[in-house]
Amino acid sequence: MTPLRLGYLYGFGAYLLWGFFPLYFKLLRPAGPLEVLAHRVVWSVVFVALLLAALRNIGFLRALVRRPWAMAGIVAAAALIAVNWGTYIYGVNSDRVVETALGYFINPLVVVLLGVTVLRERLRPAQWLALGIGASAVVVLTVDYGRLPWLALTLAFSFGGYGLVKKRLGLPPAEGLFVESAVLALPALGYLAWLTSRAQSTFGHVSAGHTALLVLAGAATAIPLLLFAGATNRLPLSGLGMIQYVAPILQLGCGVLIFHEPMPPARLAGFALVWLALIVFTADAVQSSRRTRASADTLPRDLAVSVVETSAMPLVEGQKVQDRRGEGWAGQGTA
Repeated sequence: MTPLRLGYLYGFGAYLLWGFFPLYFKLLRPAGPLEVLAHRVVWSVVFVALLLAALRNIGFLRALVRRPWAMAGIVAAAALIAVNWGTYIYGVNSDRVVETALGYFINPLVVVLLGVTVLRERLRPAQWLALGIGASAVVVLTVDYGRLPWLALTLAFSFGGYGLVKKRLGLPPAEGLFVESAVLALPALGYLAWLTSRAQSTFGHVSAGHTALLVLAGAATAIPLLLFAGATNRLPLSGLGMIQYVAPILQLGCGVLIFHEPMPPARLAGFALVWLALIVFTADAVQSSRRTRASADTLPRDLAVSVVETSAMPLVEGQKVQDRRGEGWAGQGTA
């Protein structure tokens, strides 16, 4: 199998798993969102630690502790991903899967907004148009819900901020997930111990299947992230950017078709505006990438590769590029 085909296989595998997460988290009832989050953290540490031990790749920890700013960044990344995971689990278990899907649809637009406000990036006119359409969608959905779609916005901003911090750190996927989960492991274990002391823990008290599913939450967290990493190493950025919408489409399908959550006309109109914004955004990014590739054909090979990679940055979550001028970041992704 060619690297390109293997990359697409990894990418679709990651997004398919993320897309069907609502079905998995529904099975974890009657465990509450915080208990599920705590188990997800603890078993992620165990799963990735075993993986790193099998790969004999534990030495990175010694180098990491000598970088205090990196450790501070890891704490920030861990806090953001905990907010993201906890919000998503809460959304699924409170029958708001449609709103969680909305969060990952608008995530690319939020990341562009972070690029403007945090990194002072300059946007093309089509990108400004996409942001304007996205803001209109939030207004329409606010009117429909009778409130801000805070759950979707929390998911989008927490994952966008997580991508920004994580890609600044530059840690490999497995090592990064291990350290972030390890930072959260102590409070997670403390919370699980508190639940057990109050006889409120569901672990081992519902069924063997339920207990196994809680344990497997670690693997369910790590495997799609590792598949995604394999895809990013093999796919062009434009290809990876196009398939990222598989996950929120599947999540929306789960919410509407399987869990029968309501989709009134006003809400559908809000989603339609989001999709229009994404079409504008993606079409502009693809067109810009093609223009850059065409112009790069006239440049020396090494310089052309650098220019093409830099131009494609808006298509993929937090793609980090190092050149003679420093570092840049832009992107979009899914949880």
